[in-house]
Amino acid sequence: MGKKKKDRSNHISTVISNHFGEIPVADLVTAYRQFPVTARVDLQRALEKIFTDRFESKVYGTHRDYDFSTLKFSDFLEVDSNNPVVMGPLQFDEVDIGEQFPARCLKNALWVCHSESIPFSVLVAVGERHHGDEVTLGIAVPPGETEINLSHTFLQEIEQLVNKSGSYRGKVISLEQGSRYSGKSGAVRVHKLHQVSREDVILPSRTIDLLDRNVKEFIEFRPRLRQLGMAGKKGLLFYGPPGTGKTHTIHYLANQLPEHTTLLITAGQVGLLEEYFLLARFLQPAMVVIEDADLIARDRTTMNSPCEESLLNRLLNEMDGLREDAEILFVLTTNRPEQLESALASRPGRIDQAIEFPLPDADGRKKLLKLYSRGLEISDELLELTVKRIENASPAFIKELMRRAAQRYLQAESTGPLTEEHIKISLEDMLFSGGSLNVKLLGGALSNEAAAVG
Repeated sequence: MGKKKKDRSNHISTVISNHFGEIPVADLVTAYRQFPVTARVDLQRALEKIFTDRFESKVYGTHRDYDFSTLKFSDFLEVDSNNPVVMGPLQFDEVDIGEQFPARCLKNALWVCHSESIPFSVLVAVGERHHGDEVTLGIAVPPGETEINLSHTFLQEIEQLVNKSGSYRGKVISLEQGSRYSGKSGAVRVHKLHQVSREDVILPSRTIDLLDRNVKEFIEFRPRLRQLGMAGKKGLLFYGPPGTGKTHTIHYLANQLPEHTTLLITAGQVGLLEEYFLLARFLQPAMVVIEDADLIARDRTTMNSPCEESLLNRLLNEMDGLREDAEILFVLTTNRPEQLESALASRPGRIDQAIEFPLPDADGRKKLLKLYSRGLEISDELLELTVKRIENASPAFIKELMRRAAQRYLQAESTGPLTEEHIKISLEDMLFSGGSLNVKLLGGALSNEAAAVG
């Protein structure tokens, strides 16, 4: 008795063979495009539009038991393989794009299509890379000049649609590695920053004016500057002691620049600099924020290994490699400006303006106390007394002080305005009970008046 013939009716290779008829699968002409994972939603939308508007098509889900490499058309030739590509349900990943519902993107899928009398097929495959997923788009057509022109035209139209879409454009995002607890897919995280108004930014007037000239006014006149042949990119350095409002101001800028995509880069993501800059070019106008820049770009003489220097060189090369007409605003923050590499901090075209974030003066401390007292009433007399007691305190320290005072107020079931006792006990915990380390962590400093609390 002979061997039982294998049933290949559910193999994708059978679908391909039936679709192209007498044309052998091995004779098909294929072309591929690779898209970063950040363009995955835009690619999905482009495919949905082109198949709805232009071509008759049918889509199949593709599956195989051992899925360690990116699927290609050549995989459909292995009809006798122990790991064949078979038809199955369409598989979707839900990708967060910062909206009410995530976008649904096909994972691995094959379309069989017709353009008038020409059969062709389109493949989308998501493959894993060391730095994150990459989406591959492939098209297979019969041999022939007309057919190959169809292939070129199709890929060009897809790229144009992807470039027009920009599902992350105008949002605040960062790239992530590893799993997410939400269960949503994708290496992009969309941040929902709290709203920060101009009144919430408590800085000296000269700092605010300098910030406005270099951000708001620069962006307002950037189109006209570019007409004069001047650069559309700009680099800012925010420096000052911890807790003085550098990150808070970035939230304010992100709210004030709704047309800009904001990319947040932390020290743990420096290995993704290339992907960040690629994304900034695609989604411009963009604001690229590099927090704690001294961890990446500290002076070469203090570096411990060639790996650290290579990261610095990558940052410098990426900033230099941008075209003059790139509409990208760089904002670097540091608590230790003296440790920055001079090639970054002292060269115009990379950093054009340094902006100091000092500890607040008496007027600033009063405004901060009012801001962070929220819905609690605080008398002018207590305000003045507290302002003297928290000399050299940072905005972060003042914010925590008012939170603790509010907690004391609620625990005591108090009514009416805050009292000196609420402030006094909170200062006691922050300045004395926790020791000098606690003072340093909270960004505070003792004054003679504060010491008198004890």
